[in-house]
Amino acid sequence: MAKFQKSSKNIRLAFLINLLFSIGEFIGGLFTNSVAIMSDAIHDFGDAVALGLSWFLQRFSNKDKDENFSFGYQRFSLLGALINAIVLIAGSIYIFFQAVPLLFNPEHSNALGMIWFAIAGVLLNGYAAFRLHKGKSVNEGALSWHMLEDVLGWVAVLIVGIVLLFKDIHILDPILSIAIALFIVVNVIRNLVKTLKILLEGVPEGVDVEKVQSTIENIPGVLSVQHLYIWSIDGEENALNLHLLVKKSDFDDSDAIKDKIREATSGLQISHSTIELNWESN
Repeated sequence: MAKFQKSSKNIRLAFLINLLFSIGEFIGGLFTNSVAIMSDAIHDFGDAVALGLSWFLQRFSNKDKDENFSFGYQRFSLLGALINAIVLIAGSIYIFFQAVPLLFNPEHSNALGMIWFAIAGVLLNGYAAFRLHKGKSVNEGALSWHMLEDVLGWVAVLIVGIVLLFKDIHILDPILSIAIALFIVVNVIRNLVKTLKILLEGVPEGVDVEKVQSTIENIPGVLSVQHLYIWSIDGEENALNLHLLVKKSDFDDSDAIKDKIREATSGLQISHSTIELNWESN
């Protein structure tokens, strides 16, 4: 439960930072006459909405199992990760549409104002990204890309602002925006694939099913593994379903065999397991 509370606090922090800073960006965009900052303000406000939803879903995932969800509500955090991936991809597409026209008709902005806003953006969003990156949940992993996108966006604004203090090369703004959007899309797609694999009950990352089966079959009393299923519940905790054929002489000691199996799979973060035993025919 403690880990879920920590995840919820990290997501709440990211939500509050994004919401408050997006409001500041609207004001700053008008003050600096920067289309890039105004566009980022709209994007950040969309992020804040997604973050708020993820915060709610992360807290909702803390609920204990009931008659509706016998495994509990842990997978609701994956729904938040899925929604955030979709929002990030949509936001990146929005950036493309905003940045491409500026390649042909760059806007002039208040360079000094851009620099000050960029410094604040890097510090605030950088801190939130660091907190989320340290989290272990899939939802936090997806959200950390939200904050990293904002950090990189503000680094781009900072670089452009510094350059504009000395040279009138406003086309740098849309070029950097497009590069950042491409970088984010590639990484978000990777996280989206990971999330979908969990939702589709794929084998957890780092788990070698054949090796697990071989280890279990080497346990004294086990003749063969007839069925072996391993899947992830929420990206952190895994479940195992196992059907074994055991020696008839060892069947009375089934609890000992099950204990050995749980010991052999102790490094797989398995929180739910079902082990069925069949004895050999005469």
